[in-house]
Amino acid sequence: MKFIGIIPARYASTRFPGKPLAMIGKKSMVQRVYEQASKCELLSQVVVATDDERILNHVQNFGKAVMTGSHHESGTDRCLEASNLLPDNLELSESDVVINIQGDEPFIQPEQIELLGLLFRDSDTSIGTLAKKIEDPQDLFNPNIVKVVFDRWGRALYFSRWAIPFIRGKEQGEWLKAHTYFRHVGMYGYRHGVLKLLAGLALSPLEKAESLEQLRWLENGFKIRVAQTTRQSPGIDTPDDLEKIPPGWV
Repeated sequence: MKFIGIIPARYASTRFPGKPLAMIGKKSMVQRVYEQASKCELLSQVVVATDDERILNHVQNFGKAVMTGSHHESGTDRCLEASNLLPDNLELSESDVVINIQGDEPFIQPEQIELLGLLFRDSDTSIGTLAKKIEDPQDLFNPNIVKVVFDRWGRALYFSRWAIPFIRGKEQGEWLKAHTYFRHVGMYGYRHGVLKLLAGLALSPLEKAESLEQLRWLENGFKIRVAQTTRQSPGIDTPDDLEKIPPGWV
């Protein structure tokens, strides 16, 4: 079983155009993501999937990249096209695993990638992702931080921008003390055969309501395994986030 890391990196971000090429210290964001992912020994190869020649040319100075179409609406769709364009004539079987590594996580930890990959030791795992316990009360009600609930076997039940579950009979300020909540860490692994199926699914009602593509998968009966991580690194959504990076991370 092979594991391939793919980093979707598009130039035309609404909130942060050109984000993959933004400099963090002496390195671009996409280079930092690539180098962090490459430290994970589980991965046979790491590839950046982009729709922009500026990003393609930049990445080729230090690593591998493929050019994908500009029509993709999600990183998942871009990963599928990239998985069929891998350099070195690397072909994936239906059971091989594609790890979708967020291009705006310049400090992603190799251990997190490996933790996600370990879920696929179980042959029944078709999709995997990560979650981390919420410690900060402000995170619980922040709609930009996605929450996830899962069953006793680690299978996702639902993802939401709202705090789930609702705690009846208690003020919201007491919820975090009354229940253990988890935030979704947006890195995915998919069997290559399942990735092909996901890319063919139509927009679903729950996905449309919450703007979360993983709800489309759940609505169509796919199971998502969740591994718990204790690590959390700063992600970059807007230019302002660059100023908030703790000094020790750069």
